[in-house]
Amino acid sequence: MLKRIVHKLESTLVWAQSKLTEKQFIFLSSVLVGISSAVAVIILKSFAHSVFSFATEINGILKLSFINSVLPIVGILLTLFVVKRLLGGTIEKGTSQILFAVAKKSSVIPKKQMYAQIVTSSLTVGLGGSAGLESPIVITGAAFGSNYSQRYKLSYKDRTLLIGCGVAAGIAAAFNAPIAGVLFAIEVLLVDVSISAFTPIMISAATGALISKMVLDESILLNFNQKQSFNYHFTPYYIALGIFTGFIAIYYSRNFQRVEHFFGRLKLSPYKKGVFGASLLAIIIFVFPTLFGEGYESIKILSDNDPGQLLENTLFSDFRNNSWALLIFIGATMLLKVYATGITIGSGGNGGNFAPSLFLGSYTGFFFSKLINLTGLAKLPISNFTMVGMAGILSGLFHAPLTAIFLIAEITGGYDLMIPLMIVSSISFAISKRFEKHSLDVKKLAKKGNAFTSNKDTNILATLDINTIIQTDYLTVKLENNLLSLVEMISNSNQVVFAVVNDEQELIGVIYFNEIRDIIFSDFKVKYTPINEVMHPPKEIIYPTDSMEMVMDKFEKTNVVFLPVIKNGKYHGFISKSNALEAYRSMLKTMTIE
Repeated sequence: MLKRIVHKLESTLVWAQSKLTEKQFIFLSSVLVGISSAVAVIILKSFAHSVFSFATEINGILKLSFINSVLPIVGILLTLFVVKRLLGGTIEKGTSQILFAVAKKSSVIPKKQMYAQIVTSSLTVGLGGSAGLESPIVITGAAFGSNYSQRYKLSYKDRTLLIGCGVAAGIAAAFNAPIAGVLFAIEVLLVDVSISAFTPIMISAATGALISKMVLDESILLNFNQKQSFNYHFTPYYIALGIFTGFIAIYYSRNFQRVEHFFGRLKLSPYKKGVFGASLLAIIIFVFPTLFGEGYESIKILSDNDPGQLLENTLFSDFRNNSWALLIFIGATMLLKVYATGITIGSGGNGGNFAPSLFLGSYTGFFFSKLINLTGLAKLPISNFTMVGMAGILSGLFHAPLTAIFLIAEITGGYDLMIPLMIVSSISFAISKRFEKHSLDVKKLAKKGNAFTSNKDTNILATLDINTIIQTDYLTVKLENNLLSLVEMISNSNQVVFAVVNDEQELIGVIYFNEIRDIIFSDFKVKYTPINEVMHPPKEIIYPTDSMEMVMDKFEKTNVVFLPVIKNGKYHGFISKSNALEAYRSMLKTMTIE
């Protein structure tokens, strides 16, 4: 029955594609991708919320965090089992894979990502792993957009656009924040789009948010009723919070990578690594139960008038009404969050850093404002600082200030905090960018030369493969040849550059026609000038493993129009600057999303 429905739907879409204009079909497609992403959000959020509710009820009976410690171990081990048995033994984590697919794989994302992220992250995070569901949601939405585009043979530009639609719909549905969904897709992924490309992304985000609002209970989503208005007298403290969140974002980014590298270097089988990591996580959660799962419930508690609830059913319940004890607990949780998330993902679980950034931001904002209040420096509105802190960490960690500003504005139900949100987000972003060139998700790609960033030229160059513009059919000259043989080559070809090689095809030097023009028109000089007097060592050498950005930097540095290519220690060919620029212009045309 289901198969018949799917077949009929596909037939209808094929018919619609033949009848509609290209733009009209993209609009229709953006709605369908938005619906698909929203369904993924509903499945993930509902499962995670059900497990959290179950754990909370059991915990109320046990009075200690036993169940909270056991469930994450089960979740990580189940995730490893699913990956090994059902997903071919591997699964890519993090939104960086979307950036890589756009930059290097023509926006093609594997089909299994349409379900792999849902299954694995629901097990990991749903059962208490200290990570977020938003990154898996974003990857799933992107996979829907990519595979839909492949199914209906859409162009690279349209595939990339529908990936953006899936991402926007996922964020919009997860937070009931369509504007933030649009901005996240454009600010983080589609960094070079025209105004007209906004329309399908907005349609998809609105669709995702609408479906989510219709189906999901409001208590499942992260939302607040912001009660305290902005007081401009507190502006200096918001500036200080921006600086504080900027450095906390750097702390999180660097330590998260350290934890991932630690687990990456462990020479253990996946299950042993999972048990080891999950056991560490269980101990941390036993002492600090608020690190269980996404942590959105504790964020809501922090913004209320009774944050002492966080100490209930913990080892510190006797200090429930002690403000300094609560502050120390919040500060310790804030510093440990990165380790809990790093262990969860590094040991084999699946999840993302989006929710942890909001969790960390709320705790940072609360810690900062509560400390100021306890020391008597001022009487700050703690709930406002708790909410604005989320924008600061999100902006600093993902280098996405606009997303941070509008996401918090939307989930607080108004724009009264717009000024402090702008202050904190922009300062945090500036500080993080100063010390961390790339956002958390882009770091790994940047190290491999695959970064897809806000620099349009870098994006296009990252997409180009230098092997497609290497010219390998150039005639070469041996050192023992005379200029007469070189003149003959020049007269019988269009070459203006020649590689001088030895018998092993190793590059010795380069001869440029423009530099020997005066010599070759003199019979005397042609007869008596040896090759080694007219050749020069290459100013730069290109290797097939170089990125196109590196190639263009070498052209810029040397101010020459041809550079030799060395492969496996031997001369391989030349790259022409004109060919590189032509490839750039062609790719620019195909990548511009209109």
